[in-house]
Amino acid sequence: MASAPTLTDNKRIARQIPEAVATAGDLDLIDTICAVDLADHSPLGEIESRAEFREQMESIRGAFSDFSATVDDVVAEGDTVAMRVTLRGTHDGPFMGIEPTGNEFEVSNMVFTRIEDGKIAERWVLPDMLGMLQQVGAVDMPER
Repeated sequence: MASAPTLTDNKRIARQIPEAVATAGDLDLIDTICAVDLADHSPLGEIESRAEFREQMESIRGAFSDFSATVDDVVAEGDTVAMRVTLRGTHDGPFMGIEPTGNEFEVSNMVFTRIEDGKIAERWVLPDMLGMLQQVGAVDMPER
């Protein structure tokens, strides 16, 4: 009988999305660490499977070829892992219907990951979308 995952195990599993999948581009890892019916909630839309999640990650990596997600802090309690992550990239491909601007961005992102049976079952992702869209030049904000 396998032992229940520890908080350290849960942190390691959750970190693999920003570090190995998003930054290193190991999209095949999604099939290993995510539940088939993964639920992912973010401003980019509701995801209801790991196949949809893979498509979303392919789209992000296509829009920002140098995309990276640096884990700054990790806290775990029970089956949930909270991470503060810094996202960076250069907008060199279409993103959310916005043609490439060539501009770079760096924004904060909060991620809450629920682990079930050693797999990522659900994620809540809260990036600074307004900051990102401003930095890539997709939206202008009036001066105060």
